[in-house]
Amino acid sequence: MATTSDFRNGLCLEMNKDLMIIVEFQRFQTGRGASNVRTKLKSLTTGKIIDHTFTGGEKVETARIESRPHQFLYKDDTGMVLMNTDTYDQIILQPEMIENHDLLKDGDPLVVVYHAEKELPLYGELPDFVELEITYTEPGIKGDTATNTLKPATLETGAEVRVPLFINQGDKIKVDTRKRTYSERVK
Repeated sequence: MATTSDFRNGLCLEMNKDLMIIVEFQRFQTGRGASNVRTKLKSLTTGKIIDHTFTGGEKVETARIESRPHQFLYKDDTGMVLMNTDTYDQIILQPEMIENHDLLKDGDPLVVVYHAEKELPLYGELPDFVELEITYTEPGIKGDTATNTLKPATLETGAEVRVPLFINQGDKIKVDTRKRTYSERVK
């Protein structure tokens, strides 16, 4: 059991027969009233984000979750096959359980979050940045770098991101997996 004073981003709660992760929270107090905590909670089963307000000092049930390092092996019709890098056990996750899964290539590392008591994988998290090669993009026009315009580019995994005009086919770029945006060119 925890109270609202224990809230932090990433804390996992058991509510309404579902596991919810605190995405963000804010404490506030009205005039003479009691303090409250506004939260945005993400459901681990449906992926929906809901707003919920707790009263100050309210007790909530927490769930213990663990992050374990894995490596992406391959994708087939059953799902995405991952290997635990500590125990070498293999698991299969559905692509919906990994946000921006199309930015993963064979051999890339990721973290899988487990429900510790049930040993159940909940979701996968990509590293903050991945380096990928561009397989197709329209050629840029020389000298057209003054504007901040972007063009579509297809990556080696089949994913598509928007890149600056000076990026060409065959270049390696760093992609921010949280925002799914171009970060920088890799040499």
